[in-house]
Amino acid sequence: MLTATTHSIAERPTTQTLGVVAGEAIIGAHIFKDLFAGIRDIVGGRAASYEDTLREARQMATRDMIEAAQRLGADAVVGVDYDYATIGQNGSMLMVSATGTAVKLG
Repeated sequence: MLTATTHSIAERPTTQTLGVVAGEAIIGAHIFKDLFAGIRDIVGGRAASYEDTLREARQMATRDMIEAAQRLGADAVVGVDYDYATIGQNGSMLMVSATGTAVKLG
């Protein structure tokens, strides 16, 4: 399925708008990731474990959004937007939501 942050797919005109679709993923931060990220804060560098967790959550949210679009019979999702938030006690959970508009293409 095609996805785009733009409001259309350049190569193919939109023939029908099917509606807003969304996907969410909530992933807990692991205590060892927190420990190693704290060390990275002190010595510098990238927190690869957090980056991996963020990437995984974004992929899960995208997959859920695409599945919602497929249930509507869409060919693409346009206007895709990602939102990130920490939730839970002490911000121990990461939430990623992906939203967009499911469309049929010509």
